[in-house]
Amino acid sequence: MEKSSWRKLLRGASLQKDIEDIRDLAVRYIKEETVKPIKELGRYMIFGAIGSIFVGTGTALLLFGLLRFLQNQFRVLNGTLSWIPYLVVAAASAIVLALTAWRISSGVAKRRLEK
Repeated sequence: MEKSSWRKLLRGASLQKDIEDIRDLAVRYIKEETVKPIKELGRYMIFGAIGSIFVGTGTALLLFGLLRFLQNQFRVLNGTLSWIPYLVVAAASAIVLALTAWRISSGVAKRRLEK
């Protein structure tokens, strides 16, 4: 009798149902623990990239505007000091780059490393 009950169990719907349940559980777990966090990370990265493009473009336009303003101010000197606006804008862009690098290095990543 044991053989027949064992065969019924193997052929029965309960074992197949259990296997399907285990497979469904594994698929749901894999999707929940891998696919969902990757999608969220992708959204975070896309918004960060778009934001950095906008900030970079805005900073470049402000620096070009500063250069044009200074060129108009130094036009009075008949071109003898026409290099000064370029020097001022280069210094301003160096300051902006230094501030950006400082904020990146002292931001959230550094605080996470200190823990």
